[in-house]
Amino acid sequence: MVGKPNRQVAVFGAGYIGLVTGACLAELGHRVVVRDISADKISLLKAGDVPIYEPGLGDMIARNKERLTFTLDLREALDGAEVAYVCVDTPPSASGDADLSKVWSVVRSLEGASHLKAVAVKSTVPVGTGTRVRAALDAAGLAHVGYAANPEFTAEGTAVNDFMHPDRIVVGASDEATARLIAELHEGVDGPVVVMDVRSAEMVKLASNALLATKISFINEIATLCEKTGADVEDVAGAVGLDHRLGRHFLRPGIGWGGSCFPKDSEALRQLANNTGYHLQLLSAVIEVNNLQKRRAVQKLKDALGDLAGARVALLGLTFKPGTDDMREAPSAVLAARLLAEGAEVRCWDPMARPAETEPWTSTSRHASPEAAVEGADAAIVVTEWPQLREVDWAQTAAVMRRPVMFDGRNMLDPAEMRAAGWTYMSVGRP
Repeated sequence: MVGKPNRQVAVFGAGYIGLVTGACLAELGHRVVVRDISADKISLLKAGDVPIYEPGLGDMIARNKERLTFTLDLREALDGAEVAYVCVDTPPSASGDADLSKVWSVVRSLEGASHLKAVAVKSTVPVGTGTRVRAALDAAGLAHVGYAANPEFTAEGTAVNDFMHPDRIVVGASDEATARLIAELHEGVDGPVVVMDVRSAEMVKLASNALLATKISFINEIATLCEKTGADVEDVAGAVGLDHRLGRHFLRPGIGWGGSCFPKDSEALRQLANNTGYHLQLLSAVIEVNNLQKRRAVQKLKDALGDLAGARVALLGLTFKPGTDDMREAPSAVLAARLLAEGAEVRCWDPMARPAETEPWTSTSRHASPEAAVEGADAAIVVTEWPQLREVDWAQTAAVMRRPVMFDGRNMLDPAEMRAAGWTYMSVGRP
Protein backbone atom coordinates (compact mmCIF):
# COMPACT_ATOMS: atom_id res chain seq x y z
CA MET A 1 0.00 0.00 0.00
CA VAL A 2 1.39 3.36 -1.05
CA GLY A 3 -1.10 5.88 0.29
CA LYS A 4 -3.64 6.03 3.13
CA PRO A 5 -7.16 4.62 2.74
CA ASN A 6 -9.23 7.76 2.44
CA ARG A 7 -11.72 7.49 -0.42
CA GLN A 8 -14.51 5.17 -1.54
CA VAL A 9 -14.49 4.75 -5.32
CA ALA A 10 -16.89 3.01 -7.68
CA VAL A 11 -15.38 1.85 -10.98
CA PHE A 12 -17.78 1.02 -13.81
CA GLY A 13 -16.33 -1.49 -16.25
CA ALA A 14 -14.16 -4.55 -15.57
CA GLY A 15 -12.20 -4.47 -18.82
CA TYR A 16 -8.54 -3.58 -19.29
CA ILE A 17 -8.92 0.01 -18.13
CA GLY A 18 -11.44 -0.59 -15.36
CA LEU A 19 -9.53 -3.45 -13.74
CA VAL A 20 -6.19 -1.64 -13.90
CA THR A 21 -7.78 1.58 -12.56
CA GLY A 22 -9.55 -0.25 -9.75
CA ALA A 23 -6.53 -2.32 -8.73
CA CYS A 24 -4.14 0.65 -8.78
CA LEU A 25 -6.50 2.88 -6.80
CA ALA A 26 -6.77 0.11 -4.23
CA GLU A 27 -2.99 -0.15 -4.21
CA LEU A 28 -2.92 3.56 -3.38
CA GLY A 29 -5.08 2.84 -0.33
CA HIS A 30 -8.59 3.60 -1.55
CA ARG A 31 -11.59 1.34 -1.08
CA VAL A 32 -12.77 0.33 -4.53
CA VAL A 33 -15.79 -1.51 -5.86
CA VAL A 34 -15.63 -2.52 -9.53
CA ARG A 35 -19.01 -3.06 -11.17
CA ASP A 36 -19.66 -4.79 -14.48
CA ILE A 37 -22.76 -6.18 -16.18
CA SER A 38 -20.99 -9.39 -17.25
CA ALA A 39 -21.81 -12.15 -14.77
CA ASP A 40 -18.97 -14.29 -16.14
CA LYS A 41 -16.37 -11.57 -15.52
CA ILE A 42 -17.55 -10.84 -12.00
CA SER A 43 -17.75 -14.55 -11.15
CA LEU A 44 -14.15 -15.05 -12.26
CA LEU A 45 -12.93 -12.00 -10.35
CA LYS A 46 -14.70 -13.04 -7.17
CA ALA A 47 -13.05 -16.45 -7.48
CA GLY A 48 -9.64 -14.79 -7.70
CA ASP A 49 -9.20 -15.21 -11.45
CA VAL A 50 -8.47 -12.32 -13.82
CA PRO A 51 -10.35 -12.55 -17.15
CA ILE A 52 -7.61 -10.74 -19.06
CA TYR A 53 -3.85 -11.16 -19.24
CA GLU A 54 -1.95 -8.15 -17.95
CA PRO A 55 1.43 -8.60 -16.22
CA GLY A 56 1.29 -7.78 -12.51
CA LEU A 57 -2.45 -7.19 -12.43
CA GLY A 58 -3.42 -10.49 -10.83
CA ASP A 59 -0.88 -10.06 -8.04
CA MET A 60 -2.04 -6.50 -7.37
CA ILE A 61 -5.69 -7.57 -7.18
CA ALA A 62 -4.82 -10.39 -4.78
CA ARG A 63 -2.68 -8.10 -2.64
CA ASN A 64 -5.53 -5.62 -2.23
CA LYS A 65 -8.45 -8.01 -1.79
CA GLU A 66 -9.45 -6.31 1.48
CA ARG A 67 -9.98 -3.00 -0.32
CA LEU A 68 -11.03 -4.21 -3.77
CA THR A 69 -14.32 -5.95 -4.45
CA PHE A 70 -16.36 -6.84 -7.53
CA THR A 71 -20.08 -6.77 -8.08
CA LEU A 72 -22.96 -6.90 -10.55
CA ASP A 73 -25.11 -4.83 -8.22
CA LEU A 74 -25.39 -1.11 -8.93
CA ARG A 75 -26.41 -0.19 -5.41
CA GLU A 76 -23.48 -2.09 -3.92
CA ALA A 77 -21.07 -0.25 -6.20
CA LEU A 78 -22.47 3.19 -5.34
CA ASP A 79 -22.99 2.61 -1.62
CA GLY A 80 -20.84 5.24 0.10
CA ALA A 81 -18.92 6.07 -3.08
CA GLU A 82 -17.44 9.56 -3.32
CA VAL A 83 -16.16 9.20 -6.88
CA ALA A 84 -17.62 7.20 -9.76
CA TYR A 85 -15.15 6.26 -12.50
CA VAL A 86 -16.50 5.49 -15.97
CA CYS A 87 -14.18 2.93 -17.61
CA VAL A 88 -16.41 1.28 -20.21
CA ASP A 89 -15.41 0.73 -23.81
CA THR A 90 -16.37 3.13 -26.60
CA PRO A 91 -16.06 1.13 -29.83
CA PRO A 92 -16.58 2.66 -33.28
CA SER A 93 -20.18 2.96 -34.40
CA ALA A 94 -21.38 2.31 -37.95
CA SER A 95 -20.61 5.94 -38.80
CA GLY A 96 -17.08 5.75 -37.40
CA ASP A 97 -17.95 7.90 -34.39
CA ALA A 98 -17.40 6.55 -30.89
CA ASP A 99 -20.30 4.49 -29.60
CA LEU A 100 -21.09 6.09 -26.24
CA SER A 101 -24.04 3.87 -25.37
CA LYS A 102 -22.23 2.26 -22.43
CA VAL A 103 -21.08 5.65 -21.13
CA TRP A 104 -24.65 6.92 -21.17
CA SER A 105 -25.86 3.76 -19.49
CA VAL A 106 -23.50 4.43 -16.58
CA VAL A 107 -24.43 8.13 -16.39
CA ARG A 108 -28.14 7.28 -16.27
CA SER A 109 -27.51 4.76 -13.51
CA LEU A 110 -26.08 7.50 -11.27
CA GLU A 111 -29.42 9.25 -10.87
CA GLY A 112 -30.22 9.46 -7.17
CA ALA A 113 -26.58 9.03 -6.07
CA SER A 114 -26.60 12.44 -4.40
CA HIS A 115 -23.77 11.43 -2.06
CA LEU A 116 -21.27 11.44 -4.94
CA LYS A 117 -18.69 14.20 -5.03
CA ALA A 118 -17.43 13.62 -8.56
CA VAL A 119 -17.88 11.60 -11.74
CA ALA A 120 -14.67 10.94 -13.69
CA VAL A 121 -14.52 9.52 -17.20
CA LYS A 122 -11.49 7.44 -18.20
CA SER A 123 -13.16 6.06 -21.32
CA THR A 124 -11.91 7.65 -24.53
CA VAL A 125 -14.69 9.95 -25.73
CA PRO A 126 -15.13 12.65 -28.39
CA VAL A 127 -14.36 16.22 -27.46
CA GLY A 128 -17.53 17.77 -26.10
CA THR A 129 -18.81 14.63 -24.37
CA GLY A 130 -18.13 16.15 -20.97
CA THR A 131 -20.43 19.06 -21.72
CA ARG A 132 -23.24 16.64 -22.50
CA VAL A 133 -22.56 14.53 -19.40
CA ARG A 134 -22.49 17.68 -17.28
CA ALA A 135 -25.93 18.65 -18.59
CA ALA A 136 -27.25 15.13 -17.93
CA LEU A 137 -25.98 15.20 -14.35
CA ASP A 138 -27.58 18.59 -13.81
CA ALA A 139 -30.89 17.33 -15.18
CA ALA A 140 -30.71 14.31 -12.87
CA GLY A 141 -30.45 16.53 -9.79
CA LEU A 142 -26.68 16.06 -9.47
CA ALA A 143 -25.61 19.63 -10.18
CA HIS A 144 -23.52 19.57 -7.01
CA VAL A 145 -21.48 16.60 -8.29
CA GLY A 146 -18.26 17.58 -10.03
CA TYR A 147 -17.24 16.23 -13.42
CA ALA A 148 -13.75 15.34 -14.66
CA ALA A 149 -12.16 13.94 -17.77
CA ASN A 150 -9.25 11.81 -16.57
CA PRO A 151 -8.03 9.94 -19.68
CA GLU A 152 -5.84 6.88 -19.40
CA PHE A 153 -2.46 6.53 -21.10
CA THR A 154 -1.72 2.90 -20.31
CA ALA A 155 -0.40 0.39 -22.82
CA GLU A 156 -1.39 -3.25 -22.70
CA GLY A 157 1.46 -5.34 -21.35
CA THR A 158 2.73 -2.46 -19.19
CA ALA A 159 -0.58 -1.01 -17.94
CA VAL A 160 0.04 -1.42 -14.20
CA ASN A 161 3.43 0.27 -14.40
CA ASP A 162 2.04 2.95 -16.71
CA PHE A 163 -0.65 3.82 -14.15
CA MET A 164 1.72 3.93 -11.20
CA HIS A 165 4.58 5.68 -13.07
CA PRO A 166 2.92 7.78 -15.79
CA ASP A 167 4.43 10.52 -17.91
CA ARG A 168 1.52 12.69 -16.76
CA ILE A 169 -1.88 12.53 -15.07
CA VAL A 170 -4.28 14.64 -17.10
CA VAL A 171 -7.23 16.09 -15.20
CA GLY A 172 -9.83 18.12 -17.04
CA ALA A 173 -12.28 19.32 -14.45
CA SER A 174 -15.43 21.39 -14.33
CA ASP A 175 -14.25 23.17 -11.16
CA GLU A 176 -11.20 23.51 -8.92
CA ALA A 177 -12.60 21.34 -6.12
CA THR A 178 -13.11 18.42 -8.52
CA ALA A 179 -9.63 18.86 -9.95
CA ARG A 180 -8.17 18.71 -6.43
CA LEU A 181 -10.21 15.62 -5.58
CA ILE A 182 -9.07 13.68 -8.66
CA ALA A 183 -5.48 14.78 -8.07
CA GLU A 184 -5.69 13.61 -4.45
CA LEU A 185 -6.88 10.18 -5.58
CA HIS A 186 -3.54 9.82 -7.34
CA GLU A 187 -1.35 10.74 -4.36
CA GLY A 188 1.46 8.20 -4.33
CA VAL A 189 1.56 7.93 -8.12
CA ASP A 190 4.96 8.80 -9.57
CA GLY A 191 3.94 11.38 -12.17
CA PRO A 192 2.98 15.06 -12.55
CA VAL A 193 -0.66 16.17 -12.49
CA VAL A 194 -1.62 18.43 -15.40
CA VAL A 195 -4.91 20.29 -14.88
CA MET A 196 -6.87 21.80 -17.75
CA ASP A 197 -10.43 22.27 -18.97
CA VAL A 198 -12.56 19.24 -19.81
CA ARG A 199 -12.53 19.64 -23.60
CA SER A 200 -8.75 19.97 -23.71
CA ALA A 201 -8.33 16.84 -21.59
CA GLU A 202 -10.60 14.92 -23.97
CA MET A 203 -8.51 16.10 -26.91
CA VAL A 204 -5.19 15.15 -25.27
CA LYS A 205 -5.96 11.42 -25.40
CA LEU A 206 -7.06 11.44 -29.03
CA ALA A 207 -4.17 13.67 -30.13
CA SER A 208 -1.57 11.57 -28.28
CA ASN A 209 -2.62 8.33 -29.89
CA ALA A 210 -2.91 9.95 -33.32
CA LEU A 211 0.63 11.28 -33.06
CA LEU A 212 2.02 7.89 -32.04
CA ALA A 213 0.16 6.25 -34.92
CA THR A 214 1.61 8.90 -37.24
CA LYS A 215 5.17 8.00 -36.21
CA ILE A 216 4.54 4.34 -36.99
CA SER A 217 2.96 5.01 -40.37
CA PHE A 218 5.73 7.46 -41.20
CA ILE A 219 8.53 4.98 -40.56
CA ASN A 220 6.60 2.34 -42.52
CA GLU A 221 6.49 4.67 -45.51
CA ILE A 222 10.22 5.30 -45.13
CA ALA A 223 10.72 1.51 -44.94
CA THR A 224 8.98 1.05 -48.29
CA LEU A 225 11.17 3.75 -49.81
CA CYS A 226 14.26 2.07 -48.31
CA GLU A 227 13.32 -1.16 -50.07
CA LYS A 228 13.11 0.65 -53.39
CA THR A 229 16.39 2.54 -52.95
CA GLY A 230 18.54 -0.05 -51.20
CA ALA A 231 18.74 1.78 -47.86
CA ASP A 232 18.32 -0.05 -44.53
CA VAL A 233 15.43 1.29 -42.47
CA GLU A 234 16.89 -0.07 -39.24
CA ASP A 235 19.97 2.12 -39.67
CA VAL A 236 17.84 5.05 -40.81
CA ALA A 237 15.38 4.81 -37.92
CA GLY A 238 18.17 4.33 -35.39
CA ALA A 239 19.98 7.47 -36.49
CA VAL A 240 16.79 9.53 -36.80
CA GLY A 241 15.76 8.46 -33.30
CA LEU A 242 19.00 9.81 -31.82
CA ASP A 243 17.72 13.31 -32.56
CA HIS A 244 16.45 14.50 -29.16
CA ARG A 245 13.68 16.41 -30.89
CA LEU A 246 12.28 13.18 -32.34
CA GLY A 247 13.22 10.27 -30.08
CA ARG A 248 13.36 6.54 -30.82
CA HIS A 249 9.92 5.57 -29.58
CA PHE A 250 7.49 4.24 -32.21
CA LEU A 251 10.04 4.45 -35.02
CA ARG A 252 9.91 0.70 -35.59
CA PRO A 253 8.76 -0.49 -39.00
CA GLY A 254 6.40 -3.44 -39.25
CA ILE A 255 3.06 -4.62 -40.57
CA GLY A 256 1.13 -1.81 -38.96
CA TRP A 257 -0.56 -0.86 -35.73
CA GLY A 258 -3.62 -2.45 -34.17
CA GLY A 259 -5.12 -2.98 -30.73
CA SER A 260 -7.93 -1.35 -28.84
CA CYS A 261 -6.70 2.26 -29.03
CA PHE A 262 -4.83 3.37 -32.15
CA PRO A 263 -7.36 2.24 -34.79
CA LYS A 264 -10.39 3.34 -32.78
CA ASP A 265 -8.99 6.63 -31.56
CA SER A 266 -7.51 7.63 -34.91
CA GLU A 267 -10.81 7.01 -36.65
CA ALA A 268 -12.70 8.79 -33.86
CA LEU A 269 -10.49 11.86 -34.20
CA ARG A 270 -10.94 11.86 -37.97
CA GLN A 271 -14.71 11.60 -37.60
CA LEU A 272 -14.68 14.36 -34.97
CA ALA A 273 -12.94 16.61 -37.49
CA ASN A 274 -15.32 15.59 -40.27
CA ASN A 275 -18.28 16.43 -38.04
CA THR A 276 -16.93 19.97 -37.68
CA GLY A 277 -16.48 20.30 -41.45
CA TYR A 278 -12.70 19.97 -41.30
CA HIS A 279 -10.76 17.18 -43.03
CA LEU A 280 -7.66 15.94 -41.24
CA GLN A 281 -5.56 15.18 -44.31
CA LEU A 282 -2.47 13.98 -42.44
CA LEU A 283 -4.39 11.62 -40.17
CA SER A 284 -6.33 10.21 -43.11
CA ALA A 285 -3.03 9.39 -44.81
CA VAL A 286 -1.73 7.81 -41.60
CA ILE A 287 -4.75 5.49 -41.49
CA GLU A 288 -4.43 4.63 -45.19
CA VAL A 289 -0.74 3.76 -44.85
CA ASN A 290 -1.53 1.45 -41.96
CA ASN A 291 -4.30 -0.30 -43.84
CA LEU A 292 -2.04 -0.88 -46.84
CA GLN A 293 0.86 -2.16 -44.74
CA LYS A 294 -0.90 -5.43 -43.88
CA ARG A 295 -1.83 -6.05 -47.50
CA ARG A 296 1.75 -5.44 -48.61
CA ALA A 297 2.75 -8.47 -46.53
CA VAL A 298 0.41 -10.69 -48.53
CA GLN A 299 1.68 -9.20 -51.78
CA LYS A 300 5.27 -10.03 -50.81
CA LEU A 301 4.32 -13.66 -50.36
CA LYS A 302 2.58 -13.62 -53.75
CA ASP A 303 5.73 -12.20 -55.33
CA ALA A 304 7.82 -14.97 -53.75
CA LEU A 305 5.46 -17.92 -54.20
CA GLY A 306 3.41 -16.95 -57.22
CA ASP A 307 -0.21 -18.02 -56.89
CA LEU A 308 -1.22 -18.43 -53.23
CA ALA A 309 -4.07 -20.80 -54.07
CA GLY A 310 -3.30 -24.08 -52.29
CA ALA A 311 -0.30 -22.63 -50.45
CA ARG A 312 0.10 -23.26 -46.73
CA VAL A 313 0.99 -20.14 -44.77
CA ALA A 314 1.81 -20.00 -41.06
CA LEU A 315 0.99 -16.88 -39.05
CA LEU A 316 3.46 -16.67 -36.17
CA GLY A 317 1.72 -14.55 -33.56
CA LEU A 318 -1.89 -13.39 -33.57
CA THR A 319 -2.25 -10.75 -30.85
CA PHE A 320 -1.66 -7.14 -31.83
CA LYS A 321 1.46 -7.01 -29.64
CA PRO A 322 3.41 -9.39 -27.37
CA GLY A 323 2.65 -9.53 -23.66
CA THR A 324 -1.12 -9.47 -24.09
CA ASP A 325 -3.94 -11.76 -25.17
CA ASP A 326 -5.80 -8.91 -26.89
CA MET A 327 -6.94 -9.63 -30.43
CA ARG A 328 -8.79 -6.36 -31.01
CA GLU A 329 -7.92 -4.87 -34.42
CA ALA A 330 -4.93 -7.23 -34.64
CA PRO A 331 -3.16 -7.18 -38.04
CA SER A 332 -3.34 -10.99 -38.00
CA ALA A 333 -7.08 -10.85 -38.71
CA VAL A 334 -6.53 -8.90 -41.93
CA LEU A 335 -3.67 -11.19 -42.95
CA ALA A 336 -5.71 -14.34 -42.29
CA ALA A 337 -8.72 -13.01 -44.18
CA ARG A 338 -6.64 -11.93 -47.18
CA LEU A 339 -4.73 -15.21 -47.34
CA LEU A 340 -7.95 -17.22 -47.18
CA ALA A 341 -9.41 -15.05 -49.93
CA GLU A 342 -6.37 -15.90 -52.08
CA GLY A 343 -7.08 -19.60 -51.55
CA ALA A 344 -4.30 -20.29 -49.05
CA GLU A 345 -4.48 -22.64 -46.07
CA VAL A 346 -3.73 -20.65 -42.91
CA ARG A 347 -2.01 -22.22 -39.91
CA CYS A 348 -1.61 -20.21 -36.68
CA TRP A 349 0.51 -20.12 -33.55
CA ASP A 350 0.30 -17.75 -30.57
CA PRO A 351 1.04 -18.46 -26.89
CA MET A 352 -1.71 -16.23 -25.51
CA ALA A 353 -4.31 -15.43 -28.16
CA ARG A 354 -7.91 -16.56 -27.86
CA PRO A 355 -9.43 -15.86 -31.27
CA ALA A 356 -13.20 -15.57 -31.47
CA GLU A 357 -15.18 -18.46 -32.93
CA THR A 358 -15.88 -16.39 -36.03
CA GLU A 359 -14.32 -15.90 -39.44
CA PRO A 360 -11.54 -15.80 -40.37
CA TRP A 361 -10.43 -17.90 -37.39
CA THR A 362 -12.89 -20.73 -37.86
CA SER A 363 -11.27 -21.37 -41.24
CA THR A 364 -7.73 -21.57 -39.82
CA SER A 365 -5.91 -24.20 -37.75
CA ARG A 366 -4.16 -23.63 -34.41
CA HIS A 367 -0.85 -25.23 -33.48
CA ALA A 368 0.99 -25.61 -30.18
CA SER A 369 4.36 -24.29 -31.29
CA PRO A 370 5.96 -22.26 -34.09
CA GLU A 371 7.64 -25.42 -35.34
CA ALA A 372 4.31 -27.26 -35.58
CA ALA A 373 2.68 -24.32 -37.35
CA VAL A 374 5.29 -24.17 -40.12
CA GLU A 375 5.70 -27.92 -40.66
CA GLY A 376 4.80 -28.69 -44.26
CA ALA A 377 4.07 -25.02 -44.98
CA ASP A 378 5.15 -22.95 -47.95
CA ALA A 379 5.67 -19.70 -46.07
CA ALA A 380 5.55 -18.07 -42.66
CA ILE A 381 4.79 -14.52 -41.53
CA VAL A 382 6.11 -13.14 -38.25
CA VAL A 383 3.08 -11.13 -37.11
CA THR A 384 3.76 -10.62 -33.39
CA GLU A 385 7.28 -10.30 -31.96
CA TRP A 386 6.88 -12.95 -29.25
CA PRO A 387 10.32 -13.68 -27.69
CA GLN A 388 9.78 -17.43 -28.21
CA LEU A 389 10.46 -16.91 -31.91
CA ARG A 390 14.08 -16.04 -31.16
CA GLU A 391 14.57 -19.47 -29.60
CA VAL A 392 13.45 -21.46 -32.66
CA ASP A 393 16.04 -23.55 -34.53
CA TRP A 394 15.27 -22.01 -37.89
CA ALA A 395 17.63 -24.26 -39.86
CA GLN A 396 15.87 -27.35 -38.54
CA THR A 397 12.49 -25.72 -39.10
CA ALA A 398 13.29 -24.85 -42.73
CA ALA A 399 14.02 -28.52 -43.39
CA VAL A 400 10.44 -29.58 -42.56
CA MET A 401 8.77 -27.00 -44.82
CA ARG A 402 7.70 -27.45 -48.43
CA ARG A 403 9.18 -24.04 -49.29
CA PRO A 404 10.98 -22.14 -46.53
CA VAL A 405 9.82 -18.61 -47.32
CA MET A 406 9.44 -16.05 -44.54
CA PHE A 407 8.18 -12.51 -44.34
CA ASP A 408 9.35 -11.08 -41.01
CA GLY A 409 6.75 -8.41 -40.37
CA ARG A 410 8.50 -7.23 -37.21
CA ASN A 411 12.18 -7.30 -38.27
CA MET A 412 12.98 -9.39 -35.22
CA LEU A 413 15.24 -11.97 -36.87
CA ASP A 414 18.68 -11.53 -38.43
CA PRO A 415 18.56 -11.58 -42.26
CA ALA A 416 22.01 -13.13 -42.75
CA GLU A 417 21.36 -15.87 -40.20
CA MET A 418 17.97 -16.69 -41.68
CA ARG A 419 19.35 -16.96 -45.21
CA ALA A 420 22.22 -19.11 -43.95
CA ALA A 421 19.60 -21.35 -42.34
CA GLY A 422 18.06 -21.96 -45.74
CA TRP A 423 15.25 -19.44 -45.77
CA THR A 424 14.07 -17.11 -48.50
CA TYR A 425 13.82 -14.24 -46.08
CA MET A 426 12.05 -10.91 -46.47
CA SER A 427 11.52 -8.15 -43.93
CA VAL A 428 10.34 -4.53 -43.73
CA GLY A 429 12.66 -1.90 -45.20
CA ARG A 430 15.84 -3.95 -45.04
CA PRO A 431 17.74 -4.82 -48.25
